[in-house]
Amino acid sequence: MDKSGAAESAAAPAEDKKVGELKSELWRLVRLIVDDDDGRVDTYDEAAKALAELKYLTFGSPKVPQHFLCPISGMLMRDPVILVSGETYDRAFIQELLNSGNRTCLRSQEVLSNAILTPNHLLRTMISEWCKEHDIPLPQPWSQDGGLITTIGHKPLHELLDNMSSLSLQKEAMKELRLLTKHNKASRALLGEKPDTIPQLLSVLSAPGLTSDPEFHDDTVTTILNISIHERNKKILGDDPRVIPFLINSLKYGDMATRSNAAAALFSLSALDSNKVKIVELGAIKPLVQLLKQGGETARRDAASAIFNICLDPENKEKAVKEGVVGVAWKRVMDKSLVDESLAILALLQRKQEAVLEIGGSGGVPALFGIIRESTSRESKENAVALLHAICKWDPVKRRKALEEENLSNTIRTLCDVGHRGASEKAGKLLLLLSGVEERKKKTRGIRIL
Repeated sequence: MDKSGAAESAAAPAEDKKVGELKSELWRLVRLIVDDDDGRVDTYDEAAKALAELKYLTFGSPKVPQHFLCPISGMLMRDPVILVSGETYDRAFIQELLNSGNRTCLRSQEVLSNAILTPNHLLRTMISEWCKEHDIPLPQPWSQDGGLITTIGHKPLHELLDNMSSLSLQKEAMKELRLLTKHNKASRALLGEKPDTIPQLLSVLSAPGLTSDPEFHDDTVTTILNISIHERNKKILGDDPRVIPFLINSLKYGDMATRSNAAAALFSLSALDSNKVKIVELGAIKPLVQLLKQGGETARRDAASAIFNICLDPENKEKAVKEGVVGVAWKRVMDKSLVDESLAILALLQRKQEAVLEIGGSGGVPALFGIIRESTSRESKENAVALLHAICKWDPVKRRKALEEENLSNTIRTLCDVGHRGASEKAGKLLLLLSGVEERKKKTRGIRIL
């Protein structure tokens, strides 16, 4: 959901919840591109897909018809082709899957008698007309050099999985799988197609010396993260009783890179509500809060993403407060190391009185006024004014302090007048609350005069 909308109500609409998850995913992908210099086409395409869907949910852009989307990538098809099974896929992605040795149609589960790809000119024309009608740039076919990395240079997927049963080959196989699943969408999809494939991979979790070998440990955690990106794999991984405990253990005892990747994996898995419950029940909040407190910049962001997603479930908010997330997130706001992300978490907790009072007692009123005036982020302005309203609602002393600040600066009135709709509405509610204080002050002064 929109991070500001997420803070508005525990009963937020499912669409708002989806917006927040898309923003979190987009944030992760953009960070890969900007901070980690991840220049692969694969990452850019995933970010473009998340941004397009976010645009649709936020501004009401037209939803792409389901049959225009490739079953493998989930993206608008650039070069639709028909398999012998009669099912249509985007050429680049189905070719990649065929190159990996797969000969089963993902949709029909039919064994393919040949690997001939026939252009679907009718569907290509329909996509072109739909794009023109909705003023959307027509996606061009992937170039031959196009950045989709096939299994060339890697061992076949089935061979890598078979090597998981050999103690002498496990470490090298996991390194290959990490690279393959990072760069290759089709390999992620393929891993989830056969019921025994992911359990075969996860058999390595019981390997002796796994967690004592930092490189092997990190490769394993990161491979799970990569696999979890494919939507269908989130449930498979979450339902395996070994995965979430392994990731939580990695959060506690891995090196910083491993802890960061474990947090990112938990964030990815927490897109499913059923996984949110398991992640919290198995004790992930405390080590995530510790990572938010002690980690490096990337690790803190990954921890914040996971905590935010987890707290979208109303029942998890109380547990997050008890584990100290408020104090840690507020410290990240005050030291300006993770302002936007931390405010989003705190705004989710605005209905928890103890959370609000803790912020108010830690310099919350002047700091939030400063954020509203200085921040360039619309979401942060909205979340800051929402938190201010909550503080003023619960604490009459801070309410009077906020009124004094507002009378000096006109910060909230300005936001009400020129802010975007969400922030403006929240600013209006805060002004109404503060105006009640002003009226009572006037009445009190009138009584004293008499």
